Amino acid sequence: MIRINMLSRSYGDFKAVDDVSFEIQQGEVVGLLGHNGAGKTTIMKMITGFLEATSGSIEVDGLFIGPDTRQIQARIGYLPENCPAWPEMTVIEYLEYQASLHGIPENRQREAVARAIRRTALKEKAMPTIQTLSRGYRQRVGVAQAILHDPDIIILDEPTNGLDPTQILQMRGLIRELAKSATVILSTHILQEVQAVCDRVLIMRNGKMVIDSRLSDLQSGQQLLLSVDNKDAASYLDKVDGIQKVKSRAVSGDIHSFTLTGSTDIAPDVAAAVLKAGDKLYSLQPETRNLESLFAEVNTVSAAEMEVNHA
Repeated sequence: MIRINMLSRSYGDFKAVDDVSFEIQQGEVVGLLGHNGAGKTTIMKMITGFLEATSGSIEVDGLFIGPDTRQIQARIGYLPENCPAWPEMTVIEYLEYQASLHGIPENRQREAVARAIRRTALKEKAMPTIQTLSRGYRQRVGVAQAILHDPDIIILDEPTNGLDPTQILQMRGLIRELAKSATVILSTHILQEVQAVCDRVLIMRNGKMVIDSRLSDLQSGQQLLLSVDNKDAASYLDKVDGIQKVKSRAVSGDIHSFTLTGSTDIAPDVAAAVLKAGDKLYSLQPETRNLESLFAEVNTVSAAEMEVNHA
């Protein structure tokens, strides 16, 4: 388990990360989102021990960054946003070198390199030098070095950056495979990637954590969408316990649509109220939101409001 407690990182008077706390359980696939400068990469660098926190603590299964940094780093596979590589090396040479840095015994290094190449679909590019590879293939080399030592925590900063659509699908499959035996933290600007592979999402805004929730919970809003044949339905809907607000949404012929703000658990009571009033019920369903609309919402309201709305 990873436990982040009141973590901050300051550069002079500027706080890149501001009192962030969260926990990640073993086997979770967590998406870390936010605009440029939100603090995502800074948090990843602090978890991996490459950047010192100004305050707060990072705990991994009873070990703490600081006194136990080396032990924690041995358990982490890390793909930084711009993965450093030696361009004059071949892919195999680079991965063999990385295997030795990861402490893999010499008699197991060849097997570890071959497995990483196979998992990242690099077999056809194993012998050319890294400088001859496209950006997408270099990115795959970076992922290969991150998983060489079979880490139980894998941190990927923009893993699909520069990949073509086929390679992106392959990367999604690899992340799902890795999640079977490891905890994965994924940062990306491509929201579809989070929806495709993540169980949970953490959204940063101006250095603060504004949303920490399972993806399935976030995509169900606290509103119901109702369609009936009565334009004045609000007169009795307001009286249903649990409804905080009724708003007319659209009119199509004789069908009038409303947005009902409140818990989605009141749907049976809403249906009962419509039938009691003698109105025809055309539809009643929870409002659903995609991650794009939620991400836009984060940047149009204050962080405090988001914390209250999604606590």
